[in-house]
Formats: sequence, structure tokens, C-alpha cells
Amino acid sequence: MAESVAESDWNVRTFRLELLRSIPAGVIETVGTTFAVFLAVSVFGASQTQKAVLVASASVGLLLSLFVVQFIRRIGCSINDAFCFIAGLSATGFLVAALNPESLVVYLVGISVAQLGLTLSLPLFSQIYRRHYPDINRGQLFAVTGMVRKGAAVLAALGFGLWLREHPGDFPALLGIYSLSCVLMGICVKAMDPIKLRKTVGVRLFDAFGHVREDRPFRLILIAWMVLGFGNLLCFSIFVEFIANPDYGYGLGADQASFITTITPEACFLVTVLLWGFVFDRMNFFIVRVVINLFFIAAVLVFFLGGELWTLYLGLALHGIGKAGGNVAWSLWVTKFAKAEHVAEYMSVHTFLTGCRGTAAPFIGFTVAAAFSPQLVGVIGASLMIISTLMIWPLLKESLGGEKEA
Repeated sequence: MAESVAESDWNVRTFRLELLRSIPAGVIETVGTTFAVFLAVSVFGASQTQKAVLVASASVGLLLSLFVVQFIRRIGCSINDAFCFIAGLSATGFLVAALNPESLVVYLVGISVAQLGLTLSLPLFSQIYRRHYPDINRGQLFAVTGMVRKGAAVLAALGFGLWLREHPGDFPALLGIYSLSCVLMGICVKAMDPIKLRKTVGVRLFDAFGHVREDRPFRLILIAWMVLGFGNLLCFSIFVEFIANPDYGYGLGADQASFITTITPEACFLVTVLLWGFVFDRMNFFIVRVVINLFFIAAVLVFFLGGELWTLYLGLALHGIGKAGGNVAWSLWVTKFAKAEHVAEYMSVHTFLTGCRGTAAPFIGFTVAAAFSPQLVGVIGASLMIISTLMIWPLLKESLGGEKEA
């Protein structure tokens, strides 16, 4: 096991800068949760395939993130510099879309490039958290910044929704705010103490998958998470479509759509994430994972099968609670399994597989919803999450047995 960061020896400067970064990061989160698809539907009348491309673009970034870590090792640059470059790519994508407000093609390309960049850098943050935060309360420190991020997301969603309701033609200004937020995130990360990975002579793009072969618990968790994530993303991809498209019986406007799909779950995230951070630091990881799964299962069943306006709110409130725990677990779980030097590689495999399922899920979700019904999507998604939970059970029993022996 690699050396741990002592409880008294953690980087306060990084934590403060991460708090600052969380504000623009929260603003940008509203792109994926609500406004990318909402603008495509309400402004451009995008097709099912075009909306699926928007949702899937973030997952393409996750898929490609596997290779980012390997290229950084080869080039020898710091994680900080790599993030700044990627943040600049996202800022450019938003700006291009903002400057061409009448072109659906430019909108799709610009927003897709921006969202791709936002997820491309996610494995890099796991390395920052592993290097600069202590093992004993890493989850709680992450949860504090998560509260700030979600607080910013809630306020941004509320403000943007009300603004677009009154001024629907002013959406380019919203994209400009997203572009500026990317720049601000890059500045915060650049100001952190630099982190460099061990430089390699050559680039072996799939070298990180060697950990999957050698580490059995890591391999089994990835398989279970693949099933869970596909079911969750299948449902998540059509949340906005389900309530904004009048064909499905709701046809809600920008303010109400943003309140349901962003403000409600993000507010629940905000008030529960600190508790999840505490639980993550102190409880068996597999127990935490099972409880999170149960929240997600309940959320999609209530949301898609409830049939009432209040069940939309309740479903996404439950999803917000599950997402709070899922965000902590998704972002930090590799720090419990990987040696310090290999955290970014472990995470890159995790994000690559997330990208694989996330790229396919929107196309399947939109297709099934259009051909059959959104309710069927919810049932399929919940079933996959139940299967994933059952797959985790043997690992849970093994881990509890190991704790008793220790």
C-alpha cells in the first residue's frame, strides 16, 4: 500500500482553490442536467438523434479520458496544465455556439465539444484528491466542495430558467456565461500546487487495463458498476425529454423544467452530500454502494411510473439524494483500492467504461421512449440497477468476513 496523506498533512491551498472552482463548476453542471437538451428542444426543434448526440457527448469525453492519462505520462506535463488546456477547449466550444445562435449544426458541435472537454479531465481530479487530501476525511472534504458546487448549480438553474422564460432569444448570453466559467475553473486549477505523474518513454493507450486483470475486486466492481451505470444513464438521458416534450403529456416550460430536473435534485444533493462524505469515510464501501443503488432504483420508478406532477419532483428528489452519495463514491472509490501512483490510471479505466455506457445509453433511451414509452425505459433502467445490486452482494459478504477476521 502506498503512503497515505496524514490527517494533519493536507494541502489547505488546494482545498480553498477547489472551493472557488466549485462555483463555476456548479454553474456549468446545469448544461448537462437541463439546458443543453432544453435549448435543443425549445429553440432548435432538434431530432431524437440530435438530442441523443448532445447527451452522449459528455460520455465520449469519459471514454477518451483513458488516453489522456497516458498522454500526460508521455508528455510529462503537470496535471494542472493539462486541465487548463482541456478547460480552454470547453470554453471555445461554448463560445462558438454562442456566436452562431441561428445554426443548429454549430450549436450541436459547440456544445458537444464543450461537454466532451468537461468530462475528459475527470480522472485528473482523482489524482489531485489522492495526493492532497488525507485518507481519513477525504470524503468529507470532497463533500464540502460538493455542497458549494451544488449550491451554485441550484442558483444558476433557478436564475437561468426564469431568464429564459422571459427572454428565450437571449440564450447565447447563457452560453457565454458557461464559457467564462470554464476559464475560471482553469485558473483555479492552475493556481494549485502542480502534480506530475511518472513520465513514460512510450504511449501504451490501454496499459491501464492491466489493473483490471490483476486486481479482482476492482474488476468485479467495474462489471457491476457497468450494469448499474447503464441503467441509470438510460433513464437520466430522457429526464428532460420526458417532461419537456408535449408528446409525453407534460410539455413543461423552461422555469418548471429546470426546477424539476436541476433545482430539486441538486437541492437534495446539497443537503445530503456532507452526510454521504461522512458515511464514505467510515462505512464499508460495498454497504454504501448498495444503499446508493436503492435510492436510484426508487427514484426512476417513482419518476417514470408515478403519473403525477408531484411524483416527478419526488422521483428526482430521491435521485438527487442518491446522486450525492453516488458522486462521492464515483469520484473517490478508486482511492480506496489503488496505490497513490496509480489512482489516475484506475480512474481512467472507470471513466472509460462510464463513457462506453454513457455514449450508447442516450441513443437507446431516446429510441425506446419514442418507439414504446418513457415508462418502459424506467422499468428497464430499474431492473438493471437491481441486477447490479445483486452482483455486489458477494463482494459485500467477502469484505464483511475480512473485517471480522481482522
